[in-house]
Amino acid sequence: MWELYDALIEGIDDSCTVEDLVCGPGTAFVRSNLGCGFSGVPAGRTRPTVLRQKNPGMKLRDLAACVKSWNLQEAGVGQAAINAYYNALPVAKANGVPVSDARFTEDRIYDPFISYQAAIRDKKVAVVGHFHYLDQLFRPVCDLSVLEFEPKEGDFPYTAAEYILPEAEFVVITSAALTNKAMPRLLGLSRGAKVVIVGPSTPMAPVLEQFGVSDLSGITIKDGERARRICCGQESGKIYASAQKTSLRFQS
Repeated sequence: MWELYDALIEGIDDSCTVEDLVCGPGTAFVRSNLGCGFSGVPAGRTRPTVLRQKNPGMKLRDLAACVKSWNLQEAGVGQAAINAYYNALPVAKANGVPVSDARFTEDRIYDPFISYQAAIRDKKVAVVGHFHYLDQLFRPVCDLSVLEFEPKEGDFPYTAAEYILPEAEFVVITSAALTNKAMPRLLGLSRGAKVVIVGPSTPMAPVLEQFGVSDLSGITIKDGERARRICCGQESGKIYASAQKTSLRFQS
């Protein structure tokens, strides 16, 4: 079950180091010598941490290994460390992620809920995670099922995955499933579908294609100082204000 996580960790250049890390209210931010990474962090403490000290100067790969922790706050820090490698500008560009050099850019073309409307038309679509604007953008053009850990009106509970995902033709999975360890299970249930991982915690890592992922939709942070302030709660707003939406497509 750990193969996906091990592949992400082992793909990080062993020479990369941590320059800064912050775990704020619901978010984690890590800056490496290559760039910055972000992740959402689940609320509440569960299991003890596996890494007592997390300090600038340590190897990025060692911090990234925290993604395997069952303390989900610590796992969020590990996911941010993974993203501080794969979503760093030089690495993302080298892996074929279309990133503009401009500080501000029109990135709606990389918004999956806009760009995939034609691809999902008349298909059975399952979305794990209740994203904004699903009812406006997806529901009118497809047979949509939304699965949610805390279901809202019209949603299926998370536990319906075994019944819904194997029947779906197109599956969108929240990147939060990496941190909470549900991702291997969800990918296994979605083998017959086109699968897209979506959200600001998504690592733009080509190795995910080996695990049945078709496309990735995430962010690349361009203003690291602003991203840090947002994660610390020193500036209001969403992480997208410091970043560009990006995508990486493996299959047509």
